[in-house]
Amino acid sequence: MLNKKEIEDIIPQGDPFLMIDEVEEYVPGESAIAYKNVKEDEWYFKGHFPGNPIMPGVLITESLAQTGAVAILSMEENKGKNALFGGIDKMKFKKVVVPGDRLKLEVKIIKKKGPIGIGEAIATVDGKIAAKGELTFALV
Repeated sequence: MLNKKEIEDIIPQGDPFLMIDEVEEYVPGESAIAYKNVKEDEWYFKGHFPGNPIMPGVLITESLAQTGAVAILSMEENKGKNALFGGIDKMKFKKVVVPGDRLKLEVKIIKKKGPIGIGEAIATVDGKIAAKGELTFALV
């Protein structure tokens, strides 16, 4: 299990934009499972939406991307690099994510060629799919 400090030692994101709270497990270069505890006081709930807080789909996608970044940037040869979005494909949002939810984030790296790769990403809440799709990354 990795805590926020240990996550920040692997990926460059930090508060307030670190979108994962803990990593349950990871295999460098292959996969990662992380969690985001969605709290009422998240910065984005002030405007999305007042009186009806819903985690934006783009931030669910970012949470998945950061989870995938843990998998790819934990490889010794990738230390100190950054993983940027190269594309988002087949992303579907199936369930709203609200304060109090514990978002489980799972990313499996399904393709790597040079500095480019693709991760299969699935976000769930209580075993129900909230979002799923493929994320293309570019290492820089």
